[in-house]
Amino acid sequence: MWFWIREQPIFTTRAHVFQIDPNTKKNWMPASKQAVTVSYFYDVTRNSYRIISVDGAKVIINSTITPNMTFTKTSQKFGQWADSRANTVFGLGFSSEQQLTKFAEKFQEVKEAAKIAKDKTQEKIETSSDHSQASSVNGTDDEKASHTGPANTHLKSENDKLKIALTQSAANVKKWEIELQTLRESNARLTTALQESAASVEQWKRQFSICRDENDRLRNKIDELEEQCSEINREKEKNTQLKRRIEELEAELREKETELKDLRKQSEIIPQLMSECEYVSEKLEAAERDNQNLEDKVRSLKTDIEESKYRQRHLKVELKSFLEVLDGKIDDLHDFRRGLSKLGTDN
Repeated sequence: MWFWIREQPIFTTRAHVFQIDPNTKKNWMPASKQAVTVSYFYDVTRNSYRIISVDGAKVIINSTITPNMTFTKTSQKFGQWADSRANTVFGLGFSSEQQLTKFAEKFQEVKEAAKIAKDKTQEKIETSSDHSQASSVNGTDDEKASHTGPANTHLKSENDKLKIALTQSAANVKKWEIELQTLRESNARLTTALQESAASVEQWKRQFSICRDENDRLRNKIDELEEQCSEINREKEKNTQLKRRIEELEAELREKETELKDLRKQSEIIPQLMSECEYVSEKLEAAERDNQNLEDKVRSLKTDIEESKYRQRHLKVELKSFLEVLDGKIDDLHDFRRGLSKLGTDN
């Protein structure tokens, strides 16, 4: 850029740039979408200081620092200053209070340097004006002292030049007086704008307080809603458990209905089972009667068996006696046979 040729940065930082709304003189309008570089430049040729910031190819701050400027901190991270030449108020938003403090200190330092430079320039102007006036007076005395001579024409020419320079100096003084009056008027307007800005700051503080109260209220409301959401979640969990329980009960109910259907089917064959039961009962009674008869017969048979056993024992005794007698008889027969044998042998 053109100002880099004769100017060099002496301090650089980054900040969000704002300008006061020219219509309302109250609201801030962002001059950059993001934080940009903001630098102090020193012009060696003009012995002046400027604050310059560029966003891409657009110059958003080009403010020459003058001794009557004031940088005001309106918050911990925001500061502003009025530029009468640009007819606006610039605002800078920093990321930290430390950056804002450094920028404000540099602004005061540059402001003092600009004041010293202005005083030196004013002294040079006044010295040049006094020298011109003295030369003009001396030339007039020379004209009175000598009306003739070879240097008369040259002195007259020099005198005319000095008169022209004096006239220009007077014109410059009038111009500076007009400019000073303009600066005073601009300073008055900027003072008014600063007061309005201060009023805006108070309004913003009130709005901030209202917003903070509203934020606290909304936070409380959010806490209440979160508590309600927790209760709703608990209710949902209870409903889920109830749904599961209902499903289990419905399954049990279906099982009971199935059992009931089976019982109904079984109840349909109960009469048949009753008739069969009666038939079986009759059969059982007949079997019991037969069993009783059989038991009587068994008892009779047992009696007969006992009697038969007794008779058998008695017969065994008689048979034994008979066998003993028989054995005796057989022995007698053997003896008799042996006797007959002997008789046959003898004959």
